Amino acid sequence: MMEMNYSIPTEFILLGITSAPELKVVLFVLFLIIYLVVLVANLGMIILIRIDPQLHLPMYFFLSHMSFCDLCNSTAIGPKMLVDFYAKDKSISFTGCALQFYFFCSFADSECLLLAVMAFDRYMAISNPLLYTVNMSSRVCSLLMAGVYMVGLMDALIHTTLTFTLNFCRSNEINHFFCDVPPLLLISCSDTHMNELVIFTVFGFIEVVTIAGVLISYCYIILSVLKIHSAEGRYKAFSTCVSHLTTVAIFQGTLLFMYFRPSSAYSLDQDKMASLFYTLVIPMLNPLIYSLRNKDVKEAVGKVRKKICL
Repeated sequence: MMEMNYSIPTEFILLGITSAPELKVVLFVLFLIIYLVVLVANLGMIILIRIDPQLHLPMYFFLSHMSFCDLCNSTAIGPKMLVDFYAKDKSISFTGCALQFYFFCSFADSECLLLAVMAFDRYMAISNPLLYTVNMSSRVCSLLMAGVYMVGLMDALIHTTLTFTLNFCRSNEINHFFCDVPPLLLISCSDTHMNELVIFTVFGFIEVVTIAGVLISYCYIILSVLKIHSAEGRYKAFSTCVSHLTTVAIFQGTLLFMYFRPSSAYSLDQDKMASLFYTLVIPMLNPLIYSLRNKDVKEAVGKVRKKICL
């Protein structure tokens, strides 16, 4: 039996977004502002939903959890990325790298499934509004969220275990700004076909379930809306779904581009840009989309402003 000596790296070096010195200041300021907006907007949304009785509805319960997922997702990536712009030591420990990816994957998967749950919630609200709070009781909502987080945590555990049991003998330099699977597979000297197969099947299954759940829910929503006789009623019913559809389109479009494009079309630069959009820009946009298009949220913000001014 032939023995092969593999060295397990104690740390990785994150090469970051760019090596161009002239871009560092601009990018640092830009992403610092974006990350601060993510913190303020998502924390504000969570607190607002918690303190305003008008927002104690299933729709806003799920929205607060989406803000929580966005906040955790960005915080797993953002601070380290910002520090690395000017840090001489851009290393991250092997354990730290594994934990960063685990939390990123957990909350990304959870948000993915949460979008399907939110579509189902919209269907329940529109199809039978009189029984909405009964059918979507606090117990049902809590069970749905428990299932979402459980699947997210388990899927992240599978990917993290498979990725960080590989042998990294080629290099410890990751050409990315955080520990993600594709750049880690590039520096592994192990056979990565199993990892690629698991990504395609497990994460692909989650994507199929999410997209199918959203599409089926909205088919029933459209049928329910068409049964409403007044044009104003139809508009009001469907307008509550616009924010959710916008979020689904942006979120799922970015995910499909990142993980399901052909390997021949893979580019690290494209991957970095898509990852930036996914980990920072979308978490910034989500609370803005829901607050700008939601009457109840705008009224709740107005109440808070009046209390502060008084």
